[in-house]
Amino acid sequence: MQENLYLGNLDAKRDWGYAGDYVKAMWMILQQEQPEDYVIATGETHSVREFVELAFRHVGINIIWRGMGLNEKGVDAASGKEIVRIDPRYFRPTEVEILLGDPTKARKKLGWKSETSFEELVSMMVTADLNNTQRDLLCKKKNGFRVSNWIE
Repeated sequence: MQENLYLGNLDAKRDWGYAGDYVKAMWMILQQEQPEDYVIATGETHSVREFVELAFRHVGINIIWRGMGLNEKGVDAASGKEIVRIDPRYFRPTEVEILLGDPTKARKKLGWKSETSFEELVSMMVTADLNNTQRDLLCKKKNGFRVSNWIE
């Protein structure tokens, strides 16, 4: 519904995980006789750039990157239209380049591991956004109501 998606650091790497998997880990931790600390994570990183590419691929758009730094843009390979832009407002002042958790203890002691792949997570998130957008558009059409009337 927007002309462009504005992002900050495309190269920041994160340990992306599905909340449902993490809730299962929490439940498993609560079943233990003795309390202990665990790191709950996937143990793998993916960049914001990878996330963007997968998200757009999910809706049939192949992103190619042009330019560098603040001038880098994500372009729809088929149409040539710029759809991703960098905005310095979205850079974190204390950016951490890589966030990665080590779930070894949770795997060994609890038998837990993340069951949802990065690709599945991105797909789930895009599908949820598409469903929400479709609902919002239907609400806007029905009886002339605008979604903002309900949110405010």
